Amino acid sequence: MAVSNKPIIWLLFAAGGTFAAFVTPVLIFITGLALPSGLLPAEALAYDRVLAVAQTQIGKLVLFAVVFLPVWHAAHRLRITAHDFGIRADAFVKYICYGLAATATVISAIALFSI
Repeated sequence: MAVSNKPIIWLLFAAGGTFAAFVTPVLIFITGLALPSGLLPAEALAYDRVLAVAQTQIGKLVLFAVVFLPVWHAAHRLRITAHDFGIRADAFVKYICYGLAATATVISAIALFSI
C-alpha cells in the first residue's frame, strides 16, 4: 500500500473549515458589531486585557488555532481553485499553497510564543 499524506491534509482542511465556520462569525460579531455599537464595554478588548490573555498558555493556544486552522483550510481551497482555473501543475501549486500555510504557521507560532 502506498503511503499518502492526504489524511493529514484533509484533517487540517476539515478542522480549519469547521473552526472558521463556527468561530470566525463570532469574532466578526464581537469586533465588528458588538464593540462599535456598545453592546460590549469598550474596555472589553483593551490592549492590556488582550495582552494578559495572550500571555497565558491557553490564550496562546486559542490564538494559534485562530491563525493556524483557517490558513490550512484556505491553502487547500486555493489549491483546488487553481485546479478549477486550469492550472494543472498540481505539484507546484501544492508546494506553494502548503508551503505558504506552513510558513504562516511557523511565523504565528514564533510570534505567539515570543509574547
